[in-house]
Amino acid sequence: MLSDCLSAEGERRCRQLLAGTTTRLRSRPAAAAVLVPLCLVRGVPALLYTLRSSRLVGKHKGEVSFPGGKCDPEDQDVIHTALRETQEELGLEVPKEHVWGALQPVYDRGKATIVPVLANVGPLDLQSLRPNPEEVDEVFELSLAHLLQTRNQGYTHFCQGGRFRCTMPVFLHGPHRIWGLTAIITEFTLKLLAPAIYQPYLAVPRGA
Repeated sequence: MLSDCLSAEGERRCRQLLAGTTTRLRSRPAAAAVLVPLCLVRGVPALLYTLRSSRLVGKHKGEVSFPGGKCDPEDQDVIHTALRETQEELGLEVPKEHVWGALQPVYDRGKATIVPVLANVGPLDLQSLRPNPEEVDEVFELSLAHLLQTRNQGYTHFCQGGRFRCTMPVFLHGPHRIWGLTAIITEFTLKLLAPAIYQPYLAVPRGA
């Protein structure tokens, strides 16, 4: 049952699984951190996403992402970075005790470390958020049920110099296509929350 993802038992299981990674990454320098907001929207478990502003400078403008950004020297750790950036981008203040832990890091093309931080933000009314228009064009949620349906999952095969480089997940049929590092983090999250349900290899086998 997807409701078990937000149960006390489900939270304990996830916190235990993330404990080692969280301890290791909190003391390790990182370039950036993002918050993966697990929430209830109209009673349905979901993940919260943002559409980055098309007015931003850089190659990631206009892309789907989780709230987050670069680590500042003043930040205590990656968890502090993720919570601070979420408050700045969405006006959403998440108490530190709602953080379940850090997922395994991902790396951008420049090999910079980005740490995803999973938190349960509880029941959420998207209309109550105050997205910063300089950073965010849109806020939307996708239910776990939607993300876990194989018809909404796909893979993109990347080549470089005419040779196969890697295979990355893509999540389809929502308001916006989820791809790149955000899709990888989404995959990590689904594997953690619903290991008995999420079977990513049914879509397109990796390396195919």
